[in-house]
Amino acid sequence: MTDSASPGSEQPAAERAAARRARAQRTEQLPDDYFQDPLKYYRRLRESRPVAPVTGPGGGSRMWLVTRYEDVRSALADPRLAKDPRKLFPEWEPPPMQAMLSLHMLNLDPPDHTRLRRLVQKAFTPRRVADLRPRVEAITAGLLDDMAAAGSGGAVVDLLDAFAFPLPITVICELLGVPAADRDEFRHWTSVILSVNHDQDANQRAAGAMFGYFTRLLEEKRRTPADDLLSALILARDSGDALSERELYSMLFLLLVAGFETTVNLIASGTLALLTFPAEMERLRAEPSLLPTAVEELLRYANPLNHATERFTVEDVQIGDVVIPAGDWVTVVTSSANRDPARFPDPDRLELDRDASGHVAFGHGIHHCLGAPLARLEGEVAFGALLSRFPELSLAVPGSSLRWRPSGLIHGLESLPVRLFPAAT
Repeated sequence: MTDSASPGSEQPAAERAAARRARAQRTEQLPDDYFQDPLKYYRRLRESRPVAPVTGPGGGSRMWLVTRYEDVRSALADPRLAKDPRKLFPEWEPPPMQAMLSLHMLNLDPPDHTRLRRLVQKAFTPRRVADLRPRVEAITAGLLDDMAAAGSGGAVVDLLDAFAFPLPITVICELLGVPAADRDEFRHWTSVILSVNHDQDANQRAAGAMFGYFTRLLEEKRRTPADDLLSALILARDSGDALSERELYSMLFLLLVAGFETTVNLIASGTLALLTFPAEMERLRAEPSLLPTAVEELLRYANPLNHATERFTVEDVQIGDVVIPAGDWVTVVTSSANRDPARFPDPDRLELDRDASGHVAFGHGIHHCLGAPLARLEGEVAFGALLSRFPELSLAVPGSSLRWRPSGLIHGLESLPVRLFPAAT
């Protein structure tokens, strides 16, 4: 007999339901050490409060975290979770610099999102990306040569600075037609913009510097167009009206930042994962045919992003047993979904032959990462060449000493000191 089958049991059932609702609505603050081990926090939420309102480590506005795999996948495809902030704030009209950061394709809904995505998706088809393989391999080989020289005699090399960062930033700069010589400036600007530790003035200075750079770059491309994606986007802007000037800036910002940030973290965090599971690393070294499957598992395990970019409810939305009120911000935690044991057995173990299909490292639904084929290619080339070139690759510091960037969105190391050869005696 169920709790509600008799008058005497109806009240306890009602009380329990009320208690569950109250617990679900209780807002808690993320712990101070959240950025150093967010998966630990997500694990607790998955098990006890899979849809829960929180504030950041320093307080601030409330947002709802969605942490279970089935809920995450459903939420990512739910049109009631919108992206365009102008739907929430109809009177908001940002200045050009702010629009560059806020109104890019990833933060828009159909039909604007559909129109803008169509303009660039041909550059990232699997066939077009496959044509980039020889160039990616050449860039990789050159970087590994430089690493070998820097690490001779067992010297410590920061794999993040020497390899994980310059490979994807060089590739995306060449694809867009942006001078790769300026890559260190991009790295600084995006680090500030994506960090939670910088004050608003620092954020505005970084955004202003990037906006000024883009202005000069677009002027130069208009004078001397080339066979690159940025020149094609300028042509779409100037010859049609398929792309506004503000959208052009926003598109450049998104393609440049998204085109390297996630792959940097895939390569660095993926290498750390391999070093943490040396038997799997040796297996991959011995079986390079495993690389495509291994990259999917490393994406699932290493999670270059903590979560998807924020959404908000345009009406009351029920996720699981919880109703999120209209107008509330929702953070869909893809990294938690990728570690959900209900979808991936023994999820905290790296298993390079695992069927990791269905992982949400690239998102899901209409905002599924446009650059996923390029990230996969770069990952395959990077891991294959790195392990082949340096059979004695090892971590140069205790794993417990490594620090993670204080970014809500990005899950990335601050550095990854390694040795490529045995230390000199």
